[in-house]
Amino acid sequence: MKHIIPIVVVVTVLSGCNTKDEQKMNPFFSAYTTPFEVPPFDEIKNEHFIPAYKAGISQQESEIAAIVNNTSEPSFENTIAAFDFSGELLRKVSGVFEKLKSAETSEEIDSIARVLVPLTSAHSSNMMLNPDLFEKVKKIYANRESLDLSEEQSRVLEKTYQRFVRGGANLDEQGKSRIREIDEKLSLLSLQFGKNVLDETNAYKLIIEDEENLAGLPQSVRSTASEAAAAAGYPGKWLFTLKKPSWIPFLQYAENRQLREEIYKAVFMVSDNGNQYDNGEIIKEIVGLRIERAQLLGYENHAQYMLADRMAKEPGNVYDLLYKIWEPALEKAKEEAAMMQDMIKSEGGDFKLESWDWWYYAEKIRKEKYDLEEEEVRAYLSLETVKEGLFNVVNRLYGLTFELRSDLPAYNPEVVAYEVKEKDGSHLGILYMDFHPRPGKKGGAWSTSIRQAHTINGARITPVHLIVMNFTRPTAGKPALLSFDETLTFYHEFGHALHSMLTRCEYLTTSGSSVARDFVELPSQIMENWAAHPDVMKSYAKNYETGETISDELLARLEAASKFNQGFMTTEYLAASILDMDYHTLTDTEGLDVNQFESASMDRIGLIDQILPRYRSGYFQHVFSGGYSAGYYSYIWAEVLDKDAFNAFLENGIFDAATAAAFRSEILERGGSRDEMEMYTRFRGKEASIEPLLKGRGLL
Repeated sequence: MKHIIPIVVVVTVLSGCNTKDEQKMNPFFSAYTTPFEVPPFDEIKNEHFIPAYKAGISQQESEIAAIVNNTSEPSFENTIAAFDFSGELLRKVSGVFEKLKSAETSEEIDSIARVLVPLTSAHSSNMMLNPDLFEKVKKIYANRESLDLSEEQSRVLEKTYQRFVRGGANLDEQGKSRIREIDEKLSLLSLQFGKNVLDETNAYKLIIEDEENLAGLPQSVRSTASEAAAAAGYPGKWLFTLKKPSWIPFLQYAENRQLREEIYKAVFMVSDNGNQYDNGEIIKEIVGLRIERAQLLGYENHAQYMLADRMAKEPGNVYDLLYKIWEPALEKAKEEAAMMQDMIKSEGGDFKLESWDWWYYAEKIRKEKYDLEEEEVRAYLSLETVKEGLFNVVNRLYGLTFELRSDLPAYNPEVVAYEVKEKDGSHLGILYMDFHPRPGKKGGAWSTSIRQAHTINGARITPVHLIVMNFTRPTAGKPALLSFDETLTFYHEFGHALHSMLTRCEYLTTSGSSVARDFVELPSQIMENWAAHPDVMKSYAKNYETGETISDELLARLEAASKFNQGFMTTEYLAASILDMDYHTLTDTEGLDVNQFESASMDRIGLIDQILPRYRSGYFQHVFSGGYSAGYYSYIWAEVLDKDAFNAFLENGIFDAATAAAFRSEILERGGSRDEMEMYTRFRGKEASIEPLLKGRGLL
């Protein structure tokens, strides 16, 4: 049984810190004395969060009041810039708490979050719906053509004005009141959605006692499962969970079809089991509230609202792109399914291929057709050699170096910190990396800022960034060995970190990855192209036992196999993207049943039975507890850009200095200070073409 700390207890214990002595003990209330002023994670305790949030809210309220009460003529500096830089203490504490809530959560952290959500939601609404503040912003915006603003300042003004309008500032009092209610409710529902997914994921255990049921599994997978079982209190057994590094290799290699079915059904039924973790009603409520909010703001549906300030602009453009790729991807997936069914038949099997069979037979065909097994490639992809290879790639492109800083505090002993330096040795920022799964860490991989880069009074505030992964752990006999997909994930998240690190923007509104959601994946996804390039792989892919460099022959097999199973990979992704768009183009939720809606959505596009959407509704965290609602398409939209952009490097040389300098100056350093399409065309000299994407995935 789990012991949950009641919210009332947390409030009683944590809502104090009113005395000067108590404030002195709270590290958020004074300047950090750590190197580079990184958070003193070793001093921060859970009881510090609520008092610091409350103080931060109070501080920003005073700053907003000062802007409103300023009797001088409203200007960019005394209104827009002042608003942009307000809330420093709030950013300071949220820069820590929000990261722990995803990477190092606990029942106590969850309880604190439930206390904080209504406070922060109300505070955000109070700012965005402040009529006096908006009047000043509106006046400056109306006179923008007569102001002598820089390009970045003009962009900050535009974004600030639109933020108020999209937040409901133009509504009447009744509408504003309802927006406040909706925003608070959505915040709480999203929090509960993610908690349900994590709790049900952690609750599942496949414990294997009979070694015969491990048939087909590589020794490395067995060792990991054995160590996991021992750590969980099941010595002499093998434990598999719903964390990707555990269930994916089980599906790839386990010969026991019944157990494959069991664990895969547990995966795709997360938060859809009619129990306390079920997200069905939460989804219905989230979708309904999003529709109501969009319609209050003058949009037909949530997707229209979300896309208005993105590159795609409207839902029709998103569907057009997805359907262009859907048809060739589905045809390829059907070919792959037929190959697998033929293999089943050739082996004497008398059953229809199911979704829990796909990973297993894909791996067998990869071995048969391309003489390639994932485990063979893993041997060359130890975490340390992949990391050093990645550092080398970034050094050759941008001149950056990375110095391990064991003296910097971290929120978990496994987390490592690096000082990032420019070519001339000057300090650029701090990068934390958190590699392996833990019960308190949500699944997947992500990249996030602890402190954004910006400039105040001419002084540069350098970034502190964090990337979080869930890579296969080392065992007693082997280092952490990555799959090729995990290697791509590492490069991907590192690309986000570069976007954060290299920004030259002055303002928080435009800093780093503060760009349109369907552009934000370009800096990350383009990095995957270097990870997969044979010349680059030869620089980092070293056998963990012998130190031998990966052979040309193995690289050739890997390249030949790279387009295999792309029908499946593309189709499952597109299906989830279309499901997201289908939810968010609804105009009401009358009669909405989540499972029926999902099935109808997939039937409409002709998804074959053997493939499920990458994320079923119940655990679609990107959309229902992340920032990707009506935006999961962004990855494929950005892939059109990244494949086209990498062609510039292929044309000029993958480490061509001029091309790298142009990508840095026109994309990475710009943040959101310029229109995204203009940024891209300035770098590339033209708009992107879809053909490189289709070719890269083997769909042409």
